[in-house]
Amino acid sequence: MSWKDSNKHLSILRNAAAGQYGVIAAIAYNIEQVLGLVCAAETARSPLIIQFFPWAIQATEGLLIRTAADAAKRATVPISIHLDHAQSEEIIKKAADLPFDSIMVDMSHYDKEDNLAKTRELVQYCNARHKVTEAEPGRIEGGEDGVMDTAGLEACMTTAEEVDEFVDTGVDVLAPAFGNIHGEYGPQGPQLDLKRFENIRVQANGRVQLALHGTNGFTSDLMKQCVAAGVTKINVNRLVLDDYYDHLRANVAKMPHTQLIEEGIQKVADLTITWMEISGSAGKA
Repeated sequence: MSWKDSNKHLSILRNAAAGQYGVIAAIAYNIEQVLGLVCAAETARSPLIIQFFPWAIQATEGLLIRTAADAAKRATVPISIHLDHAQSEEIIKKAADLPFDSIMVDMSHYDKEDNLAKTRELVQYCNARHKVTEAEPGRIEGGEDGVMDTAGLEACMTTAEEVDEFVDTGVDVLAPAFGNIHGEYGPQGPQLDLKRFENIRVQANGRVQLALHGTNGFTSDLMKQCVAAGVTKINVNRLVLDDYYDHLRANVAKMPHTQLIEEGIQKVADLTITWMEISGSAGKA
C-alpha cells in the first residue's frame, strides 16, 4: 500500500468524490477558529479540512499548526490539516517538517513553464515527506491575507490541456482558474465559467481532485452548482468567519474576555455547519 492510500487529506477528498459532495476547507487564524471548526465537524458529523496561510507558520512558529493537528487527531470525524498558497521554496520546506497532511505548492505567480518546473520539483520534495500536494494551473486573480496579490499579473484561465501538464508533475489536487478570484468580487458578484470547469473535470478524469478557490460572497445555490460540477475541496475564509468578526467587533468592550472567546467559537461553529449542510458533507462522517 502506498503512503498516499493512508493520507487523511486525500482519503477525505476521494470519499467526497465518490459520494458527490464537497468538503469545507476553512482558513483559521487563531485557536478560537480552530476550535469552532472542529466543533462544527463533530456536530454536523462531517469531514473537514482546516487550512492555514504561510503567515501562521511564521507568526506562531508552527504552534498553531501543531495545535490544529492535535485537535484533528483527537476528533471523532476525519479532519486534515492543509497549507494554502505556499508561494516560496523556503516556506514549503519549513511546512514539510510540520504536521500538515497537504501543502499547496503555489507557483502560479511564475509563467507557465517555470510554474510547471518548480511545481514538479517541490511536489517531489513534499511527497518524500509524505505530504500530498495541490497546485494552481493558470492564475486565479486577486489577493487575500497571506496570498500574494496578482493584480499586476494577468489572470489566466485554466485550459483542459494544462490539466495533463499539471497531472504530470505528480500533484494530487488542482485549483483551476475559471472566473473565480481571491478576495472580493465586484458588484456583479461571481461570474464563473462552469462550462470551462466541466471541460477541466472531464480532462482530469479522476486522476486529481478539484479545489474551488475564491468563495467570498457565494450564494448557497452557486455553491451547490459547483459541488454538482465536481468540486470536492471548497476553500472558504470569510464565508465561515464573518459572524465571528461581527460578534468580536460588537462585543469586545461589553463582556468578559472569556465569554467573548467562547461565544466566538460558537459563531464559527454555527456558520460552518450551515455551509457543511449546503456542500452536502453533513452526516457523511
